[in-house]
Amino acid sequence: MSAGSSAMAGLLAGYAVAVPLGAVGAYVVALSARTSWRAGLAAGLGVATADTAYAAVAVLGGAPLARSLAVVARPLAWASVAVLVLLALGVLRSALRTPRADRGVRPVGRPARAYAVLLATTLANPATVMSFAAVALGMQSRAEAGVADGAAFVVAAGVASASWQALLAGAGAALAAVVTGVRVRVATAVVSAAAMLALAARIAVG
Repeated sequence: MSAGSSAMAGLLAGYAVAVPLGAVGAYVVALSARTSWRAGLAAGLGVATADTAYAAVAVLGGAPLARSLAVVARPLAWASVAVLVLLALGVLRSALRTPRADRGVRPVGRPARAYAVLLATTLANPATVMSFAAVALGMQSRAEAGVADGAAFVVAAGVASASWQALLAGAGAALAAVVTGVRVRVATAVVSAAAMLALAARIAVG
């Protein structure tokens, strides 16, 4: 398989994992709308970093990786539930504060922390784990692929994820520019928190 074909496969895998707008995507949009585009972008890049890391591990690990991930999927699921619940409660607490809280930058809106929190959340997300486990199984049929092919796949997957997350952060910033006010910010926070709690509940029962 050529490096070009591997890059195309990486783009498809990256978008396939990133594009479905779940709780994490909703959080990136809401964070960007409530704080700043920089914070939203940093959070999105945390997601993209995790996606890229899993793509790299998928290329390196193949079928043995898929079996290993299946073993740890449930512990990761419970870790993800805990992180999602804490994130949702933090979003609600921040949104329901008095308007004076809008002065200055809240801790959750700091780019470095937003990056770290979303990186950890995505790494512990069973959906991400199992998606790239499927990729790992697919890589089994490309055992003859060289280093350049694998690198092209990983880079393309990372670029796809990062570009989508940047789009979500931009959408959040655009939303904040068009509709302002405490009620709108509270509404976006409530929707984001509800999505995260719904995902946590689905993972917990599942």
